[in-house]
Amino acid sequence: MSSITASGIGHAPAEPASRSTATTAPWRRWAQRWIAWPFPLLILLLWYLGAEYEWIAPQVLPSPAAVWATLVDLFRTGEIWGHLQVSLLRVFGGFALGLAVGGALGIAMGLSPVFKDYVYPLFKAFSQVPVLGWLPLLMLLVGIDEALKIILIAKAALVPIALNTYKGIQGVPTRYIEVARVLRFTRWQLLTKVVFPSAFAPIWNGVRYGFTHAWLALVVVELLASSEGIGFLIVYGRQLFQLDVVLAAVVVVGFVGFVLDKALALIEVRLTRWRRAGF
Repeated sequence: MSSITASGIGHAPAEPASRSTATTAPWRRWAQRWIAWPFPLLILLLWYLGAEYEWIAPQVLPSPAAVWATLVDLFRTGEIWGHLQVSLLRVFGGFALGLAVGGALGIAMGLSPVFKDYVYPLFKAFSQVPVLGWLPLLMLLVGIDEALKIILIAKAALVPIALNTYKGIQGVPTRYIEVARVLRFTRWQLLTKVVFPSAFAPIWNGVRYGFTHAWLALVVVELLASSEGIGFLIVYGRQLFQLDVVLAAVVVVGFVGFVLDKALALIEVRLTRWRRAGF
């Protein structure tokens, strides 16, 4: 017979967790946390052995110790900070532009079927051209100064933001819209209280993907047309055949990208706290 409990009517009280489940839970949490470490550690070990036993010439593959020493020296002298500041300003500027244009485009396509019918085919064709495909044309139009870099970074961020925003709005359940109409919501109330909160998760995924694409595009653009920035530092090290500088800059690129993505994930947790509290 079902019983009446504090958790609801018709639900039997929860059985206490078995000893085996309680014992294996910490192990599972530990495994999920550390399961990603063996592979990169193996790569690092192979790198160390390859440099130690000179499987590859030291001029081509510097040792991890040499790269670490170069990295410390770049931070100690402050050289890396100047390049990193320039790169961050570029990526945030391009991302902000891509977020504004991509968000507006995705909202318009999601809310207006007529606008979507006119624009979506052209947008799909636009999105299929990679960032570097626009480089020659933009160099003729805006030159090789900062505007070129900002536009290319914005293009990289724009596509995933627009697509995820459009699909998020299209994915709002119809029953939510029907309930809002029964409650006589105005159009503004419908958007702010139903559509955007329901579509927040895919929209934010688009923001994260957009920032990742913007960071990748930044490095590519700086590799081709720049006199400062992290990408320029990589090119500079390659031109002087200083592979330790190249690898040190690559480590910085990976670490900064990882930290920025984690920061966006933490922001998402804070922004979606109201959704978890409602369940």
